[in-house]
Amino acid sequence: MSTPQLDELDRQLIDILSHDARVSNRKIAADLGVTEGTVRGRIKRLQQERLIAFTAITGFSLSNHAQLAFIGVQAEVGMVREVAKQIADLPLITSVMIAMGQFNILAISVFDELENLVENASDRILAIEGVHHVETSIAVKTLKYNPRVVRITEADHAVDMGE
Repeated sequence: MSTPQLDELDRQLIDILSHDARVSNRKIAADLGVTEGTVRGRIKRLQQERLIAFTAITGFSLSNHAQLAFIGVQAEVGMVREVAKQIADLPLITSVMIAMGQFNILAISVFDELENLVENASDRILAIEGVHHVETSIAVKTLKYNPRVVRITEADHAVDMGE
């Protein structure tokens, strides 16, 4: 995966959209001193290259029963990427990361019934070839949740996760 080539205008555009994705192209153009067509074209290119995406992020308050769980997985070293891909395909799994530390794969799950979490963690993940150990932690109280936690800034570095 090659590093994306972003110029200063791309970076400014991304910065504006990361604060308010609903701002109009006309306002962005005026703020950046470019044409609305330039803004529209840049946004389209950034979306096509999968460098930005727009989505509505739901809050936990929409569900009285939504709970967050963190699933640590120890997988055979040579099979980590394949195991991670299989975990990512499971229902209720919202995020999967290859990691260093006690676990070489970390997954996040949002679930409403404990049986659903047990089915994913114990029955499905543990059954994947190459998985040695699964450990689950359930968040009992969320003090802070930032859905923008994965906001990428200029100082961040892209990592090839085989996507």
